Amino acid sequence: MPTISVADIQALRERTGVGMLDAKNALEAASGDIDAAVTTLRKSGQKVAEKKAARVTREGVVGVYEHSNKKLVAVVAVACETDFVARTEDFQTLAHELAMHVAAAAPTYLTAADIPADVLATEEDIARSQAKGKPEKILASIIQGKLKKYAEEHCLMEQKFFKDDTKTVSGVVQEAMQKLGENIQVKEFVRLSV
Repeated sequence: MPTISVADIQALRERTGVGMLDAKNALEAASGDIDAAVTTLRKSGQKVAEKKAARVTREGVVGVYEHSNKKLVAVVAVACETDFVARTEDFQTLAHELAMHVAAAAPTYLTAADIPADVLATEEDIARSQAKGKPEKILASIIQGKLKKYAEEHCLMEQKFFKDDTKTVSGVVQEAMQKLGENIQVKEFVRLSV
């Protein structure tokens, strides 16, 4: 096993925001490879972010994006636990990028849970009509797949992030939770255009 230096641990901590022991353990598991250690931490980071999701968010900022032609503006309220984190450049950048995403992707709802029942029923009817003639045993999975796709297109937290379509907006927020060490919640958004 390679010797893990303090400089390597610090470099990993700066990239990920994890604690000293977590960084050391990840580097040991990755045989000293920082990129592999980042991947290891990201895999376990999902659980860390979920634990933080239960904590209260009373601070935050409003991210604003105004298009250069002055005909489009997007506003996103992003909350965190402490004013200290709310004032960090990383958090401010996250809020601004989320506002840019809202401007670019025009979501209708915040999460899939926010889609009204009547809209879901209509989408299910459309999916059922489109799948007409398919075997009954696969009909339910076709309908579920189409409803999932609808949520991915219309819900902010389910959408592919505009700067990196390998991540969802929810995934970007969870990465920020991992890096900043606090619960982060997107509370609401507004998109106005002329």
